[in-house]
Amino acid sequence: MFSPHAPRAVLAASAAVLALLLTGCSQPDGGKAGGPGADPDAGKEPAIGAVPALLESRSLVFPLAPYSADDRQIAVLDEAQDVLIDQCMQRYGFRYQQRRRADAAARQDENRRYGLSDPAEAARSGYTNPRSGGPAKSQQQSLGPNEKLVLNGLEVDPSLPVPMSQEEAEKSDVATTVVGGQKVPAGGCLRESSLKLFTPTKGTVDGMVAQGYGLEAYGRAQKDSRVVAATKAWSECMAQHGYAGFKDPTGPPPGIDESALGSPQAITMAGQDVACKKETNLVGVWYTVEVAYQQRAIERNAETLDLAKKQLDERMKLAATLQASGA
Repeated sequence: MFSPHAPRAVLAASAAVLALLLTGCSQPDGGKAGGPGADPDAGKEPAIGAVPALLESRSLVFPLAPYSADDRQIAVLDEAQDVLIDQCMQRYGFRYQQRRRADAAARQDENRRYGLSDPAEAARSGYTNPRSGGPAKSQQQSLGPNEKLVLNGLEVDPSLPVPMSQEEAEKSDVATTVVGGQKVPAGGCLRESSLKLFTPTKGTVDGMVAQGYGLEAYGRAQKDSRVVAATKAWSECMAQHGYAGFKDPTGPPPGIDESALGSPQAITMAGQDVACKKETNLVGVWYTVEVAYQQRAIERNAETLDLAKKQLDERMKLAATLQASGA
């Protein structure tokens, strides 16, 4: 699970089942670099041009954003996947009750991508992050033995070469079983729903590929000499105001217990933290550098990312249809 201070994982909410069940979706090597980590300019820092003065990170927009689902799309995909699970369960005489509903108001939020940077939030809550709790978990559905088998499939050796796309699954009997005279697919209805929505064919790009490039860009930007210099300036600013030991803008405040992140002491410290970020333009520098690394990733992997975008659009059209049908 990501720290509330780390960059958000674009598909983390929607693809929780996908990540657990698919264990390695196919990804065509369409980009010039061949995938995250294969950048031929890995040792070179990209040019960045003028650096804008920025502070709050909540509404920042990134070049890689169009290539992966945003929060609103994730919510729609969640609902669509549950419809597919229910459709699958109905083939065996069961219903899937644990349904999610898309939140039309869901929006992207880069809060604390570079650490606490909202003056109003710092004054109100200190280092407490009101967004770190996550959505409430829905109550688990009580299942009978056959119902559970249909939903989850057989417990099999994870190293078994199960089909990695719906196209392959429809032609395979690997890890399948039978309930009521009907074949239950490998991984049950949970896996089938994921394959149908996220990996319908062998040529499907891994839905997490853009997020992977984004996380790589974030990591490289963090080590970039210009971000390192801005971080050092922020750290020195904090020390000059009596707060020694601040080295990582995204880490927990030194000397403050987790239970006291909203205490008066933490609120005072948080206010100075944000003031030093403004004085050193840490957010402006880091954002500008990260954008440059993302642009480089797009240039090096244009074919793969264009395919990912096309498939995301197709996925959203399917999700809209499923959402309308409601099963």
